[in-house]
Amino acid sequence: MWLSVHPGGMGAAAANGTVDAGDLLELDAGFPPEARDLRDMLRTWRAAEVDPHIGNWFEGGGLPPDIGTRLGKLGLLGMHLSGYGCAGSTALGYGVACRELEAADSGLRSFVSVQGSLAMFAIWRFGSEEQKSRWLPAMAAGESIGCFGLTEADSGSDPASMRTRARRDGQDWVLNGSKLWITNGTLADVAVVWARTDDGIRGFAVPTDTAGFSAHTIHGKLSLRASVTAELVLDECRLPPAAQLPEARGLAAPLMCLNEARYGILWGAVGAATTCLSAALRYAGQRTQFGRSIAGFQLTQAKLVDMGIELAKAQLLAVRLAELKDAGRLTAEQVSIGKLNNVRTALDIARTSRSILGANGISLEYPVFRHMVNLEAVLTYEGTGEVHTLVIGEAMTGQSAFR
Repeated sequence: MWLSVHPGGMGAAAANGTVDAGDLLELDAGFPPEARDLRDMLRTWRAAEVDPHIGNWFEGGGLPPDIGTRLGKLGLLGMHLSGYGCAGSTALGYGVACRELEAADSGLRSFVSVQGSLAMFAIWRFGSEEQKSRWLPAMAAGESIGCFGLTEADSGSDPASMRTRARRDGQDWVLNGSKLWITNGTLADVAVVWARTDDGIRGFAVPTDTAGFSAHTIHGKLSLRASVTAELVLDECRLPPAAQLPEARGLAAPLMCLNEARYGILWGAVGAATTCLSAALRYAGQRTQFGRSIAGFQLTQAKLVDMGIELAKAQLLAVRLAELKDAGRLTAEQVSIGKLNNVRTALDIARTSRSILGANGISLEYPVFRHMVNLEAVLTYEGTGEVHTLVIGEAMTGQSAFR
């Protein structure tokens, strides 16, 4: 049974060979002790609290209602932020946490990304002291949940074309519009909503009990099922002046938040890919056809080797971007390189792993197909592959190809 092994660490699978196929270049050995301790703690927690249940959560369409407080007790929510009850982790530490969470399921890492890198980061970076003190300690503890309302039905890759508007009415702001594909939308206590105003795009911290605000769960998803996704509707939603994020001016503000989330995604994709390769390697070693283990066939070994090498390259990229982020030198186009490459690589590894498992590859008894369909959504959100390609292309040529 797959769930009896550690999906992120490859330890059990590596015992059948001579190297750890999930870390061919022994990168983890070079991590500082605190990063390795965090990794080990999360693998132990995952094996006890998540792995035995994640298939059922995925099939049932959501995470348990207390997942926020569970993650808060582990110090994972807004962990790369400082103050207000946040852990103040390094970029490497945050990346390792995202890797280990997504080794279980993309929905789990998405919860942490949206809470910490989108909603909390927006308030931490652009909010007033009153907003920070009100929301961040409770969000770090998982006692309050946040969501991030940027995407709309007709403005995904082009957020500048958003239709949600905020108008002045006396001293108040009145918001009208809708946001789509919003993770944690129906769970949230506060929604960070971006809207067009007469002075450009502005951000607002909207308590979800505000009159005129509603959130509606999106059903029928075939990906990221262990995650709540919603439509937000703002109908004459009246807010006091203090709800505006005072330092958020223009589209650069939400895009900065997206870059924070993309950094976690490029690490998370490594976790998903590692789990898929581990499952394929273990299965190949146990499955017999024509009187022998399929791991001994040349075509199967070629698949495993190609996956291991591509995974090692994705790991190297993630570690290098962590170094740049911790040094304060990480650029948006470098994040795009990581997101584009690592998610694409993880999806290829998931698909190839599925082929090794054959018909068993589509069963929830094994993690591969679940990761594969999750990664289809991860490939698209926080910037499609096409968008990241053009971001990198503009950085290389100096010419924008978006319009």
